[in-house]
Amino acid sequence: MEFAEPLHLQSGSSISHYSLTIETYGTLNAERSNAVLVCHALNASHHVAGHYADDPQNLGWWDNMVGPGKPLDTNRFFVIGVNNLGSCFGSTGPMSLDPLTGRPYGARFPVVTVEDWVNAQARVADAFGIDRFAAVMGGSLGGMQALAWSILYPERVGHCIIVASTPKLSAQNIAFNEVARSAILSDPDFHGGDYYAHNIKPRRGLRVARMIGHITYLSDDDMASKFGRALRRAEGALDAYNFNFEVEFEVESYLRYQGDKFADFFDANTYLLITRALDYFDPAKAYDGNLTAALAGTSAQYLVISFGTDWRFAPARSREIVKALLDHKRAVTYGEIDAPHGHDAFLLDDPRYHNLVRAYYERIAEEVGA
Repeated sequence: MEFAEPLHLQSGSSISHYSLTIETYGTLNAERSNAVLVCHALNASHHVAGHYADDPQNLGWWDNMVGPGKPLDTNRFFVIGVNNLGSCFGSTGPMSLDPLTGRPYGARFPVVTVEDWVNAQARVADAFGIDRFAAVMGGSLGGMQALAWSILYPERVGHCIIVASTPKLSAQNIAFNEVARSAILSDPDFHGGDYYAHNIKPRRGLRVARMIGHITYLSDDDMASKFGRALRRAEGALDAYNFNFEVEFEVESYLRYQGDKFADFFDANTYLLITRALDYFDPAKAYDGNLTAALAGTSAQYLVISFGTDWRFAPARSREIVKALLDHKRAVTYGEIDAPHGHDAFLLDDPRYHNLVRAYYERIAEEVGA
């Protein structure tokens, strides 16, 4: 979708003549009452579910959640996935050409926030003639967007589904993001964000950034069960010297594989931009840190889900959201799932988790006649 009208950003800047890449699933009913917006996390995109005929290996990032007969059933709901402004999967972002210079924006792309993304998504809804979403749903950073939707557009959200998320990042989380950004910024191939002109990308920095992030997405128990201290060489076959620090443990091999894969498809400037948006999100800041006050104008019904071993966005953070909503007597369903997979649990198959989401959408379907 192309948008000519300037989008005014929280930073005071604006961007015009931008495009957003979207993907839809299911059929919008005549009343336009069965629409669900699915918001993506850091390294995901508009490609929420299914695969393309010419690329069957490219499976949607939430394919186990969204589709015919799945918890978010596309036989009943019309689902929209939007690639956020500033991302690198088709929407206008740092890789796009700046109309003022004719060169890629690079590090000159304006700072964007979660609230900016929500305002851009609202224009997508307008283009479809959707006045009110049956639900807005997201996990992790996507959950922040869902929460922001319920604050910024309370009259346009029937249900808000927040999974493995938080009302703001802790200092530790911001610190992890900063270490990851530093890895990119210190890569000699970064060239101040203008690496496109050099026909190169800061792969080493991206690899390290992804490795750092991936560690935080898994629980200690999950890593232990997957890898333990398994070696890739024969036990006892120590090298007298290992100047290159080659891979010896299975967990090292796994992290390097994840880092290499990420560096192949993701953009470094986008990583810097999106992690900053994560850091900045704090709807309570304008209310002296009072989340209850920040949520006073909400009117949606909520489903909030956390995972016991998620130490990146711990259950205590989800409970903060629940308490603030209950202070206003909002209708809230809260599920805390004792899954072993850490933060990544929101992307994985867990019958308790999926059955909870399925039951909740059954209730929404009855309300909207889907």
